[in-house]
Amino acid sequence: MSQKRQFRLGAFIQATGHHVSAWRHPEAQIDAGHNFEHYKQITQTAERGLFDTVFLADSPAVWGGSPETQSRNGKIAHFEPVTLFSALSAVTTHIGFVSTASTTYEEPYTLARKFASLDHLSNGRAAWNVVTTGNENAAANFGLEHHPEHSQRYERAEEFLEVVKGLWDSWEDDAFIADRESGVYFEVEKLHTLNHKGKYFSVKGPLNVARPPQGYPVIVQAGASEPGRELAARTAEVIFTANQTLADAQEFYSDVKGRLAKYGRSPDDLKIMPGAFPVIGRTEEEAQEKYEFLQSLIHPDVAWGILKQYYRGVDLSGYSLDDLAPELPSNTNNNKSRLKLVKDLASRGLTLRELYRSLATARGHRTIIGTPESIADQLQEWFDNGAADGFNIMPPILPTGLDDFVNLVIPILQKRGLFRTAYEGKTLRENLGLRRPANQYTIQVRDRQLVA
Repeated sequence: MSQKRQFRLGAFIQATGHHVSAWRHPEAQIDAGHNFEHYKQITQTAERGLFDTVFLADSPAVWGGSPETQSRNGKIAHFEPVTLFSALSAVTTHIGFVSTASTTYEEPYTLARKFASLDHLSNGRAAWNVVTTGNENAAANFGLEHHPEHSQRYERAEEFLEVVKGLWDSWEDDAFIADRESGVYFEVEKLHTLNHKGKYFSVKGPLNVARPPQGYPVIVQAGASEPGRELAARTAEVIFTANQTLADAQEFYSDVKGRLAKYGRSPDDLKIMPGAFPVIGRTEEEAQEKYEFLQSLIHPDVAWGILKQYYRGVDLSGYSLDDLAPELPSNTNNNKSRLKLVKDLASRGLTLRELYRSLATARGHRTIIGTPESIADQLQEWFDNGAADGFNIMPPILPTGLDDFVNLVIPILQKRGLFRTAYEGKTLRENLGLRRPANQYTIQVRDRQLVA
């Protein structure tokens, strides 16, 4: 008898919370970005709730906007994710750590080394959120005059991933025999030098860290553009995606899962987890009041700053917030899939005020408002109807938003048999139901032996 399919859950923890003005809420941890005890508390809460992962988004630059808008951003400065998760791995046991790192503004060797180290430090709980970086401000931090083009960033990302996986396979799992009597520490034939020479990288190797406990840290992606979908179908094991409607989520789910077979992969090799921003109340009225209070905290400068992120090159000076949203630009060199989502929102006849309010909560991810039962119902609808394998939960404010989900919603999902009551394994791969990848060099030896 097959086991009932269950939710996968990630806790997307963003400093004071996901709402653009979360830091102004009286329940938010106002200094969250650089408060280790805050991150320790919410990570342990997520582990108490049996979440698969905690996830940190990141960028190698401060996000843009005018100085006035930036001065009102309570999440503008925060810890680097791998550093933070290395510390958090010492105060947790089961939960996985999804760190964002850029294929555009990092080098394969150093990235492979730090993620292999995190996987060892956490005993097999590391994951890499592979991003090409949509923040054009990053270029100037790395000696570049211009942010690389979208297509070039994805082409580089494909080669980057190939190099990183090759470096993680530098050592076979049993290479280090540490035989005191013979004086042999590792078996030479189980060390493999990459010697990669490609369009973007020349990397000799080997990596000076043993093969990660998981083989590879879990590969996570968030891109939903055409290049992003194809890269995910070829390499991703988890996708964090942004969808507003059931139909859009079903289309994305079906499309990406349908691409896996041509890469020799099965649907179970990839978990698709849309973002969900839950506003939870004991009653529907209380939930709506919480939502409206959060929205009331948005300063007008912040509202216009949200809109200008997407209306690049469009003069909005003649508009009021109560005017209908004008047509958005047709293209961007930043996040193409997010621009499409915002264009779809604006096309519903929203005013600029309604548009920024939609984006202020979760930047285009789905906002769900209601009682714990209603929140569970809304999540289950997508799960049961081919739209999701689970969800990346985006608490509006922290720590209380995550507390509410763990204390009020998780028990309902468990009662319905939709979520675990204990962790299944020791590593993140085991808990997600993902296979441990074999070392590519041992596969090559096996294949040669079969041919011979």
